[in-house]
Amino acid sequence: MRKWTSEIGEEDVGREVTLYGWVHEVRDLGGLVFIVLRDREGFIQVTLPKKKVSQEVFQIAKRLKRESVIKVVGVVKREPKAPQGYEVIPVSIEVLNEAEVPLPLEVTEKVPAELDTRLDHRFLDLRKPRIQAIFRIRHQMLQSVRAFLCERGFIEVHTPKIVSTATEGGTELFPISYFEKEAFLNQSPQLYKQILMSAGFERVFEIGPIFRAEEHNTTRHLNEAISIDIEMSFTDHNGVMKVLENLIVRVYEDVLENCERYLEWLNLKLEVPSLPFERITYDEVLEIAKKRGEEIPWGEDIPTPALRILAEEIGDVHYFIVDWPTECKPFYAMPYEDKPEVCKSFDLMKGALELASGTQRIHKYDMLVESIRSKGLNPESFEFYLEAFRYGMPPHAGWGLGAERFLMSMLNLKNIREAVLFPRDRHRLLP
Repeated sequence: MRKWTSEIGEEDVGREVTLYGWVHEVRDLGGLVFIVLRDREGFIQVTLPKKKVSQEVFQIAKRLKRESVIKVVGVVKREPKAPQGYEVIPVSIEVLNEAEVPLPLEVTEKVPAELDTRLDHRFLDLRKPRIQAIFRIRHQMLQSVRAFLCERGFIEVHTPKIVSTATEGGTELFPISYFEKEAFLNQSPQLYKQILMSAGFERVFEIGPIFRAEEHNTTRHLNEAISIDIEMSFTDHNGVMKVLENLIVRVYEDVLENCERYLEWLNLKLEVPSLPFERITYDEVLEIAKKRGEEIPWGEDIPTPALRILAEEIGDVHYFIVDWPTECKPFYAMPYEDKPEVCKSFDLMKGALELASGTQRIHKYDMLVESIRSKGLNPESFEFYLEAFRYGMPPHAGWGLGAERFLMSMLNLKNIREAVLFPRDRHRLLP
């Protein structure tokens, strides 16, 4: 019967099993050949003593090229020195597809490669157990997000990715040809999430792609990313912050419980964050930065050097920056009634890295139109969106969490491109 390498155990000793995988390594010691077979679950040692296997199988093994795809049928034996403590003595080896040599990339990682080289040959890079682990954990992360939100009454939705206008104004959009009309790839599901609050869904979430035509070339930015978004009626910014921090903790708990092997492949020890996450106001951030010589004019966004200073002060932990100036947040951010220059917005941080951004939204039509105008935008461009606010829009709030940034921060990845199977950035359109 077919087995994954991780499934080989004591009950298989003396039994015949069938394995499929890639030739990770071959060691030819003359009268003894060792093959390390790799599948998506790990490794198994295939041992060929010349006197105990057929001449045909022995010769096939000696000619094997690394990264060729093979099928092995053999008997399981105990071997304490082998991976997992077992080895397979083959009855047959079938080469399903032979790899060319030399390999463009070293899968065993004995020869390190630059990230660009790895991404140029991503199909090989993804065969590495350490890289496989990243995406097995990513899978668990998204499974946990869905489970957590569904348990709390959220409905999964999918909003358009081809739109006629910017979500928040601005020019950081990818234009596309849409028959005889001008269109763009959507930079956020924001407007459609809010329309669904008017439709009475009350709690929705979306896990889907977003597109930002930002000319960044950093270790933190992508031009195509996956965003985890929620929108929730009859709550405020504090309510959705609570959902967000509890979601983060749930994901960490599930990864620890279900991904122990993959964390070991990454040589990573994960700690579940403590609740509640600290809340630090925008004004407090400016004060901390000022004491360290970083002067930020009130009303401007917080630059990366100041965020690094803040991370040094409070540590590499999760925290919220709250109470932002209204002028530096999008038009839909709800100002405080008694202090309209400050709005009910927040950013979720891990150290110096922004993971999520959210706010209580303006739900009154006249107030929203005025806010759109104050940002130098034309309300007529948002008529499809504004109409929903004329006929009974409830108070609501929401956030967007970057899936890749979340994974990057959790696994201590040095570059966000490592959190994407086939990343798209300013310079990379292939593979």
